[in-house]
Amino acid sequence: MLPISTINNPTRRTPYLTYGLILANVLVFLWETTKPLGELNTIFYTMSVVPCEIARSPFSLETVADVFRSMFLHASWLHLLGNILYLWIFGSNVEDWFGRRAFLGLYLGSGVVAALAQTVIHAQACVPLVGASGAIAGVLGAFLVLYPGVRVRVGVIFLRFFMKTFRIPALFVLGYWFLLQVFNGVTSLGADTLSGGGVAFFAHIGGFLAGALLAFVMTMVRPAPHVIDTGL
Repeated sequence: MLPISTINNPTRRTPYLTYGLILANVLVFLWETTKPLGELNTIFYTMSVVPCEIARSPFSLETVADVFRSMFLHASWLHLLGNILYLWIFGSNVEDWFGRRAFLGLYLGSGVVAALAQTVIHAQACVPLVGASGAIAGVLGAFLVLYPGVRVRVGVIFLRFFMKTFRIPALFVLGYWFLLQVFNGVTSLGADTLSGGGVAFFAHIGGFLAGALLAFVMTMVRPAPHVIDTGL
């Protein structure tokens, strides 16, 4: 189930920060492509989150820098494009409601929580944790709290070739995504799923919960967005 767009959920202002984050991730990845594979692997180990290293030195300045740098590094074009797609679809409305400064705090804060969550669960893993997915998971969590009834156009592929689109409330689209992360995360416990570059499911879970919690707290001090569901 691949999200394509939201329906009837316009923004009041141009989401410049969302566009800027997308551009930053693309530019960093283009810089990565100029590096030989061996050098790039060294960059990943020295400039991104490595859980076993963070566990040994959790409060150093280098650890802090690694956490933020890792949010802008990606392992492949597919990794990058998948993250950009979700940020493009869901980021603009969350930025619109939060405002740029608070949205940046949501994004970076969720990324920090994501890195810490993955480190707590897999503290012995000495594999670099790269990608914006933890931060973007926070955006997804916030979107679910703010716009649960907004319909999302999703594509479902049949027989490997044919795609049919459906309009499904965000509550089900993002709820399904989160439950899938939880299921995969729980089933991965005790298995060596990261040594070969596996998915950091607990980073997704931590980031999502951080974003959802922050959005929930924000709705206690300001009105939640009012969305008219036309059913289209």
